[in-house]
Amino acid sequence: MLRVNISKPYKIVYSLCKHDYFGYIIEPHIVQLNPQGDFSLTYQRIFSHTALEFAKNLKEEDLKIIKILDQIEQDYIIKKFHKKTIRAFEFFTKHFNDKFFETIRPFIESKMAEVLALLKTRNDLYVMDKDGWPAEQKIEFAQEQATILFHFRKNDVETRYFPTIKYKGVRIEFMFKDAQVISNKPAWLLLNNTLYYFDSNYEGKKLQPFLNKRYITIPKSTEIAYFEKFVGPLIEKYHVYAEGFEIKTEKHDPIAILQVINADNANTQFQLIFKYGDHLFTAEEFQKVSVRFEKINDQYVFKRIKRNVDWEEEKLNQLLDLGLKKASSLFSNFVVNTPTSELDHTYKQLEWINENIESLESLNFIIQQGESTKKFHFASSKIHFEISEQNDWFDINAIVYFGKYAIPFLSLKQHILKKKREYILPDGEIAIIPEKWFSQYNSLFSLNDGNKSIKLKKHHIGLLNDLAEDSIANVTLNRKLERLNEFEKIEEVSMPKNFKGELRSYQKAGYNWFSFLREYNFGGCLADDMGLGKTIQTLAMLQKLKEESEQANTKATSLIIMPTSLIYNWLNEAKKFTPDLKILRHTGTFRDKDIEKFINYDIVITTYGITRVDAELLSRFYFNYIILDESQNIKNASSKSFKAVRSLKSKNKLILSGTPVENSVSDLWTQLTFLNPGLLGTQSFFIEEYVNAIEKRKDEEKARKLQALIKPFILRRTKEQVASELPSKTEQIFYCDMSEDQAAIYEKTKSAYRNDLLISLDDGTFAKKQVQLLQGLTALRQLANHPALIDSEYTSDSGKFENVIYTLENVLNGGHKVLIFSQFVKHLSIFKQYFEKNNLAFAYLDGNTTNRGDVVAEFQNNDKIKLFLISIKAGGVGLNLTQADYVFILDPWWNPAVEQQAIDRTHRIGQEKKVFIYKFIAKDTVEEKILALQNRKKRLANSLITTEESFIKSLSKADIQEILN
Repeated sequence: MLRVNISKPYKIVYSLCKHDYFGYIIEPHIVQLNPQGDFSLTYQRIFSHTALEFAKNLKEEDLKIIKILDQIEQDYIIKKFHKKTIRAFEFFTKHFNDKFFETIRPFIESKMAEVLALLKTRNDLYVMDKDGWPAEQKIEFAQEQATILFHFRKNDVETRYFPTIKYKGVRIEFMFKDAQVISNKPAWLLLNNTLYYFDSNYEGKKLQPFLNKRYITIPKSTEIAYFEKFVGPLIEKYHVYAEGFEIKTEKHDPIAILQVINADNANTQFQLIFKYGDHLFTAEEFQKVSVRFEKINDQYVFKRIKRNVDWEEEKLNQLLDLGLKKASSLFSNFVVNTPTSELDHTYKQLEWINENIESLESLNFIIQQGESTKKFHFASSKIHFEISEQNDWFDINAIVYFGKYAIPFLSLKQHILKKKREYILPDGEIAIIPEKWFSQYNSLFSLNDGNKSIKLKKHHIGLLNDLAEDSIANVTLNRKLERLNEFEKIEEVSMPKNFKGELRSYQKAGYNWFSFLREYNFGGCLADDMGLGKTIQTLAMLQKLKEESEQANTKATSLIIMPTSLIYNWLNEAKKFTPDLKILRHTGTFRDKDIEKFINYDIVITTYGITRVDAELLSRFYFNYIILDESQNIKNASSKSFKAVRSLKSKNKLILSGTPVENSVSDLWTQLTFLNPGLLGTQSFFIEEYVNAIEKRKDEEKARKLQALIKPFILRRTKEQVASELPSKTEQIFYCDMSEDQAAIYEKTKSAYRNDLLISLDDGTFAKKQVQLLQGLTALRQLANHPALIDSEYTSDSGKFENVIYTLENVLNGGHKVLIFSQFVKHLSIFKQYFEKNNLAFAYLDGNTTNRGDVVAEFQNNDKIKLFLISIKAGGVGLNLTQADYVFILDPWWNPAVEQQAIDRTHRIGQEKKVFIYKFIAKDTVEEKILALQNRKKRLANSLITTEESFIKSLSKADIQEILN
């Protein structure tokens, strides 16, 4: 029940009262007014939740003040600082003590300061009487800040100390006047119902002893300790008048000193020191005045040094802007953000000085080193390179500058290679080698060919270009050599006269690049995306070589090594584009091992497997070019393939690969070492310097350095880069040899059907055996794919399956999506099992798939699914698969129109990419014959043929004999 009637007049008052335990506090009350407008004896203590009853007569400011005062109410304080729920009586009798008071009182005073600042301009503050009535006497606020002067009078016997207060320039008496210090910090003094306030530096406890005492006496026996511990700090903060000792005020131009402390251990830090005359101050606390106490004979002198706080803060901020941070919250020492390694920490601090020395000096910082067993040299570091170009190498003369000292760069070789950071200068001081130098120049020394000087082979042009790009060296090179990194400027080379066909512009550029590499005896890697014509560019170059050799009346034979699956593709492409090239196929069990016959051919084609077996034989012949197709086959340095190709001899070398890096950066070492021996140093150097740095430590700078090193020798164009030059779709046939087991089963099955069917052709019963013919041809087609399609017990391999997987891996490495079509669901199942075993995400669709729409949407929208297995009957029509840009057709259909329908699943409106169609044909099988028949009967197929049966009916006796022979 409210004691104040809200329907009658009332007023809010704020009452200053003294809590039994907490000291002075302020409470808000509503007091009922009597008819004359005076305060009645009816009142009510209010809080934020009860003030709403009186809100119509309260100002917004009142609600704000009440909310602040809620926080110094007894129950709130106990709950805030004690945490556990407890009754007030139990808390004050069992837990409250001086330590608790010292904790809560500053909090209470901070809230009172907020309230008093708001009440200064109002007439609502009163003194509460002893019975709790809130409006006994009104309190007036002083109109301006009062000042305090502390007096010290020293004589031969004692020192007397007391304060005086002035208000409006007039001294006021406050001693023995029942004055009360109601707040210590900030200091508020209640005197004669007036509340006085002071400068924010003043503390009320400095006045407290003098409320009922004229002065404090300091005996002679304790005065030194008193002067040091009390008087000095008092002079720093307050105005002091002294008799019997001297206070001198000094003003100096400050100097900022950055001192390196603990420079030879893991706790290396910086300390910011401000020097005023002979006086040093750390940046722990910014004070306007600092005092130094001296005793000269029997005389005491206090030197009062005025400090420039704004300038000091500016110097601190300058260091923070340069990258320093506080080492801890307790001290004003600074560090640079560092790794956890103790050694790295120390060098990181010292290197920061050297990196920023010019900035620090321009900002007028003085750098000093504290006590340390080592003396470090603080100065900027730089290197000047002079590079001269010789016939086959570069001579590099480099000078390192550590401040005023010039040192031959070669002197740092062991330091760079062994990652030693400290280099002793002629005067005994220690220079810190910048951390980035170990990354920048390790390759320079590791790949160095000289002993008393730095020599680099010509193929290390990338290292020198990297120096030039870093603006570290002024590198002037042969104009032609510079073009290695400026591919667009390579000179045009005329096409060979007998090349049948035309190269697209990017292919012509690759052809020109081959010629340029040959001019400097550099090996190169053509790393174009799969399907962009690496084979054609290479054949054009080999045709050019043949024509140049004929003009010069010389002979030159080149060797091309490739996976077995690509043999037919090379032969077919050569037949189509360069029919003049004489090609020897050095393969098979009964191959001719007379290498003298090689000279009669322009090209010898062989496989990696044969090369391993015939390495010693092939190494006796000096080839013009050795070309490795799908060169990632030699990525393993310990493999027989790598050792075999490295033993071969040639004037020029070239590698072709859409994926030179399949699994690891280490794949590059074997391939580029084959091309340009020594380019990447030893394998152990390459693994530590680049592979581990890039793959394990994610070192982006090392990745950039490696890119610079290899850039001149790798030409890569992606499908996206040359899209404007590509036709909307490109078809390519991959011929695959059957495996030995597969070929044996195929021949056995073919013989059984052939004998029966050929007899029927002779005796006129063939017309009755159309179904048998279809069954036989279907069985042979399945065997050409994989014998497991008709024999569930078959556990051996399939040439086509291996070839498809190999090609598929290359395409997937390029991030492409692939549609894989087959007429046989069992064939798709074999791939399905392989994908599942190797954790390859894929979509699948055959005649039994009921949620076709969901499967298609998942493939189209899910970037993680790159593969889609589709049976031709289920997926030949009605699907929109424009996310795919590669189509693999695993087996040829009798009807080319069916193939076209499959291709049209991706090559349709909405397709923004260029589409590549790869057809896989088993060599020397019915598939190859079907392909030939398709071409012969193309017109018929396009207009009439709609089913396999009708196609078979169109076959003549000669056609059937051709298929089965």
